[in-house]
Amino acid sequence: MFKKILIANRGEIALRILQACRELGIATVAVHSTADRDSLHVTYADEDVCIGPPPSADSYLNVQSVISAAEITGADAVHPGYGFLAENARFAEQLGECGIGWIGPRPETIRLMGDKAKARQTAEAAGVPVLPGSPEPLADAEAAAVRAAEVGYPVILKASAGGGGRGMRIVHGADEVKGQFSTAREEAEKAFGDGSIYLEKYLTSPRHVELQVFGDRHGGVCHLGERECSIQRRHQKLIEEAPSPVLDDETRRAMGEAAVKLCENVGYENAGTIEFLLDEDGSFYFMEMNTRIQVEHPVTEMVTGVDLVKLQLRVAAGEALGLPAAVPARGHAIECRINAEHPERFTPSPGKLTVFHPPGGPGTRVDTHAYEDYVVPPFYDSLVAKLIVWDADRPSALARMSRALDAFVVEGIDTTIPLHQAILADDDFRAGRFSTRFMEGFLERRRQARGEA
Repeated sequence: MFKKILIANRGEIALRILQACRELGIATVAVHSTADRDSLHVTYADEDVCIGPPPSADSYLNVQSVISAAEITGADAVHPGYGFLAENARFAEQLGECGIGWIGPRPETIRLMGDKAKARQTAEAAGVPVLPGSPEPLADAEAAAVRAAEVGYPVILKASAGGGGRGMRIVHGADEVKGQFSTAREEAEKAFGDGSIYLEKYLTSPRHVELQVFGDRHGGVCHLGERECSIQRRHQKLIEEAPSPVLDDETRRAMGEAAVKLCENVGYENAGTIEFLLDEDGSFYFMEMNTRIQVEHPVTEMVTGVDLVKLQLRVAAGEALGLPAAVPARGHAIECRINAEHPERFTPSPGKLTVFHPPGGPGTRVDTHAYEDYVVPPFYDSLVAKLIVWDADRPSALARMSRALDAFVVEGIDTTIPLHQAILADDDFRAGRFSTRFMEGFLERRRQARGEA
């Protein structure tokens, strides 16, 4: 096992990794920007190193600063968390060149599955269902128009190197192709330094269901069940739960087998997530793979009892998974992302937390780096806390989440707590009648209820 790990991240995930290290007896090094000098992960780490000013490009994304911090502190491995450098294959390679361990998949796997077009090809070659689309990145708008006509409208244009909804545009007809292709390419180039675009058939009301997967360096692969992630706004997830309220046993088994097969085909190591779109007829299609731990990993931990971050550390150190191909789940878990945003306008709300009182009680977990008097900086992701609950079934978990949200008191900034309370009170959400389009209708109904145009 590693003796000292540098955590190349910030916020709640940095603290979560630190906790896992502490329980395994591993010393920790926190890196931070000047804006995060008072963050809890810095306070609790055994050592800390300031790696630059607030902008991410000058600190958390500064590869040389992070590697230098690992070298001067004698860290023998780096855990990247999620975001920032977590899916940067070159960073993983550079660590290896410096004799520093990497807690994640092999760089070549990150590179392969990080290219959305190549990942799609890889999935198709493994026999995993994929949506009709372009097998290669499209040369130009004319090529996109030809392929769209073959596939049939609507289609969706996606950045090959992208994620998080950037470089993504829906096209409803031939007259939109040129403009949307240009916009998607420009956005992809700006966000990822790669303007290549591919095309897929667009499902109008799918569900977003993802599988948590794991692999070790001995050829062992498993999945730990699915997460329902359909409640999202502009491709950003708001609420996640496990298991999905609509999957039947047959579909769940087929989806799990497809995920394991894909991992076996690429020799996958460490934590990953395979994301599927589930159509209204029950068909599912590969969407993409995230080669890292996910924000929503706690719901899987709650239903399986497996500490995924500890498992990451053990697998990276060379241990075998020691888990069955399909890890059984028990009960139901739900996660609400508490963001520093206005709950209706979704505008950022950085500032000082004058009151911060997280809920407790049975089956209730709060992953957060925040505390009373903490100042939420304006430079990074707006996530302040993740509220996760578990109970024996979905109705009980919904009741527990409603109780926990009511008890969660945050003052000094706006948060999305009122939004989550409203979603949980919605009849369609409570009945499990939703898709990735849910938030559009939900927000429109709320505007109409307030008499807004």
